[in-house]
Amino acid sequence: MNKKRGFEIAKGFENANINLPVRSTKNSAGYDIEAAEDCIVPAFKLGQKPVLVKTGLKAYMESDEVLILANRSSNPGKKGLILANSIGVVDSDYYGNPDNDGHIMFAFYNFKDEDIEIKKGERIGQAMFQKYLVTDDDIASGERTGGFGSTN
Repeated sequence: MNKKRGFEIAKGFENANINLPVRSTKNSAGYDIEAAEDCIVPAFKLGQKPVLVKTGLKAYMESDEVLILANRSSNPGKKGLILANSIGVVDSDYYGNPDNDGHIMFAFYNFKDEDIEIKKGERIGQAMFQKYLVTDDDIASGERTGGFGSTN
């Protein structure tokens, strides 16, 4: 079988009982993503860095595709959780990188007054595979050399 796109367990999570993402309904655009372990997202304070919530997953896709990470629509209202970067962008060359094997993480802030606990297996977001276009004069030739945030 020729692999086009999908999810796999990231290195270090092989024995962590990670569920591969699924779509909830036949017309769902996104695959539901779960937390790989329990974690706390503290109440927001100025200067605080976002909490990277591990998924234990990596994604492979064709070279002209991107995986878009989006928050669950219920997270802001119910839990006060927002994505620090509004959406996550996972490039095709992030898969299997030498720094972290392409491990996908969601960067959350919590705007509630109290800390929020995320439990292992809890759905935290969704992921959508998309094709993307480039301009006629595109000359990108760089190569990824690392993991999360490595392209500046």
